[in-house]
Amino acid sequence: MAGSRRGKKLLWRWRSNPLRRHEDVLEAWVVLAVWTVMVIGGSLAGFLTSRAAQEVFADQRAERRSVPAVLLSGAPEPGSGPYSTGDRTSTEVRWTAPDGTPRTGRTLVEGGRKAGTRVTVWTDASGALTSEPPTPNEAAIEAGSLGTAAALALSGLTYGVGRAGRWWLDRRRVEQWGREWTLVGPQWGHRTS
Repeated sequence: MAGSRRGKKLLWRWRSNPLRRHEDVLEAWVVLAVWTVMVIGGSLAGFLTSRAAQEVFADQRAERRSVPAVLLSGAPEPGSGPYSTGDRTSTEVRWTAPDGTPRTGRTLVEGGRKAGTRVTVWTDASGALTSEPPTPNEAAIEAGSLGTAAALALSGLTYGVGRAGRWWLDRRRVEQWGREWTLVGPQWGHRTS
């Protein structure tokens, strides 16, 4: 019996009731739609975003190659160069592209290395310098983070739209109560103001 009472309490907006207004039914549908989109849509958006990110990272791992390169200039000590990022600093390197042509460019290497030192750089299919692709574990963590962010973004947007809809319905109810009170209030007798 407690279960049926709880069910009636949850579904009170859909029950037949002489005091139930059209706005109450609309609000119930808005709340149901918001929760449905947040749960199902958020989960789907998170899953699809995570899967798409995993595919992008897998493509990066497939197309990027590590190649040996030689430092053309010494790499300054970490933190002392203008383009330093922690223990790595930007310096000029020379490598051989897949077609056999020598190329030069700037990339991040560990600081404190002298000119002529051999380093490993990452190139794309055309032989241009690129960043190292994420490992499978790093890719899984980043894809999970992106999926979570997508799910939260969709859920937050949906919640905001639902709140705006409920605010609009509340305004309509208050205006309706005001109109009804101006009709009924004078019938209640003498006012004391």
